Amino acid sequence: MNHLFPIFLKLENLHTLLVGGGYVGLEKLTAVLDNSPMAKVTLVSPEIKKEILDIAEQNSRINLILRRFEDEDLSGKDLVIVATNDKEENKRIWELARTKHILANVADTPAICDFYLSSVVRKGNLKVAISTNGMSPTFAKRLKEVLGDALPDNLDTAMEQLKAVRDMLKGDFAYKVEELNRITAVLTTKNNAG
Repeated sequence: MNHLFPIFLKLENLHTLLVGGGYVGLEKLTAVLDNSPMAKVTLVSPEIKKEILDIAEQNSRINLILRRFEDEDLSGKDLVIVATNDKEENKRIWELARTKHILANVADTPAICDFYLSSVVRKGNLKVAISTNGMSPTFAKRLKEVLGDALPDNLDTAMEQLKAVRDMLKGDFAYKVEELNRITAVLTTKNNAG
């Protein structure tokens, strides 16, 4: 049973620490920036892939520190993603982050993650996050492909129109929800004409 609580974070308002500058660190940095291009990220690693250096050169909100992780690196951070190939050090960083009430994700180690990075389907302003509760990121990626192909590309127009309707509606919250549900009911009506 998946008991995860899904949320969308405004990473541009938070400071993310990424520990690890290898392939997995690159994958995590890319995922962060793909979803939150204005995210503030500090990356700490004794070795940093050229691709990460290139990304940081183009983005002033990324700070690279070329050395091993030090406990003080957690100061002032809101979130940490650990992506080193040292499992003992990864666990130590996670434990330290917990003592400081900083949420942490340890790559490829679901048992010691406070959160997981989702596979994300994007269509304009619509984002659909997919979680397999850490069991199968590959399955989540495949489902992302299926949903990406199934959802139409012009969803932004419909969402803009619904926002305009919502802004024009008078009444209390319950009335607005009821009206928007009535208007959007067509989205869940199955077409039996085929």
